Amino acid sequence: MSEQLIYTGKAKDIYTTSDENVIKSVYKDQATMLNGARKETIEGKGVLNNQISSLIFAKLNAAGVETHFIEQISDTEQLNKRVDIIPLEVVLRNMTAGSFSKRFGVEEGIALETPIIEFYYKNDDLDDPFINDEHVKFLGIASDEEIAYIKAETRRINEFLKDWFNQIGLKLIDFKLEFGKDKDGKIILADEFSPDNCRLWDAQGNHMDKDVFRRDLGSLTDVYKVVLEKLKCLN
Repeated sequence: MSEQLIYTGKAKDIYTTSDENVIKSVYKDQATMLNGARKETIEGKGVLNNQISSLIFAKLNAAGVETHFIEQISDTEQLNKRVDIIPLEVVLRNMTAGSFSKRFGVEEGIALETPIIEFYYKNDDLDDPFINDEHVKFLGIASDEEIAYIKAETRRINEFLKDWFNQIGLKLIDFKLEFGKDKDGKIILADEFSPDNCRLWDAQGNHMDKDVFRRDLGSLTDVYKVVLEKLKCLN
């Protein structure tokens, strides 16, 4: 059976494979912001994001976090377990930055005593609105038990990621995760983990993430190359 395109997103295209429980994710050379209102092709971005996400997900798998990642099969492609994506963007914030700072009128870079988890309803037509646990239940997205599991798993993932990035001289400011249900109905980590969906600052406070594109701070691929090379040095 030939591969069929089943989803095209801002950063990846998803294809079927000969195994109904496995998909192929193909990373694209595209950067977007404001829910796709600004869109640019940036040569080499897909290769970098695929390598970074593959490395991070492989480390999470090895650390006992269940993810959809199976293996990287080319510069821009990886195989993943097929999941039904839960329509939630799960954001964890270790420090104030971005929309959080704007929303509450606080400066960027304030360390949060306890990391804050936020939910956003994954719906492009509605611009992914900020929602709370009660909204999640009202919309039938997840039960109380599933919400608790997603939050606990997000905090556990944060501890791994903070430590790894700290080892290579980067601060993990915040990040976005997506989860899905596998063929057995188990909730596992899905989507990707790259500088597209997290904020990383170096010791001097320089942005090492997609804010370079959002704020016109320089070459996105140059920054992503630095992040990849640093990650390759992790034990």
